[in-house]
Amino acid sequence: MQRYFSNSKDNDVYTLSNDDSYHITKVMRMKINDLIEIVDDKKTYICKIISFNPVKAEVKEMLNENNELEKKIIIIQSLVNETKMDLILQKCCELGMYAFHPYKAKNSVVKENDKIDKKLVRWQKIVKEASEQSKRNIIPVVGRLLNIDDLCNIEADLKILLSVNEVSKNLKNVLHANNSYDTIIIVVGPEGGFTNLEEEKLISRGFVRTSLGARVLRSETASIVALSMMNYEWMV
Repeated sequence: MQRYFSNSKDNDVYTLSNDDSYHITKVMRMKINDLIEIVDDKKTYICKIISFNPVKAEVKEMLNENNELEKKIIIIQSLVNETKMDLILQKCCELGMYAFHPYKAKNSVVKENDKIDKKLVRWQKIVKEASEQSKRNIIPVVGRLLNIDDLCNIEADLKILLSVNEVSKNLKNVLHANNSYDTIIIVVGPEGGFTNLEEEKLISRGFVRTSLGARVLRSETASIVALSMMNYEWMV
């Protein structure tokens, strides 16, 4: 059953956005009385389509489900090219990330430009669609572009810096040692890696230099692997 997000409700009838209405009518070619899932404030409802232009759907029943991770995982990804960033956003959303920030790293091949606001809007749309596809109960928020000073001042229960430095701790051991933490930040470097200055600044502000294994992974692979390992670690 197709899933959508909405908070526009009146007397148990949801009114969907223009984009979602277009998807239902033109892409999915649904009809009156077809059923869809609507998520509102983390609650999921089975709804029956009762009218179009825009689509309105009436609540039939509420589902008792929660598809979210117990931990809040915030991915901070150094800027990479558009195709790679799209992949990262989609897959990390499917794997349960709670929020996402792009990061302006020293060695990022892609540099900040005046189109960043438009990119943030497009990235949020990618995350919304991935949330619907993967049956999430929330849409992760894509936040603003961060710099090194922002990272140094950010707060979380556990702050992980993915690093290829030979003194890095194994992610499995880091998670085992901090299993009671609820909010976890994962910072992923660019294609050229973090500079020594970036790493040292972040380590001095409480980040844990962490490894994903002996092999050097591409930037677009690292966050996906880290979240996959966390899903396995906390699988019930």
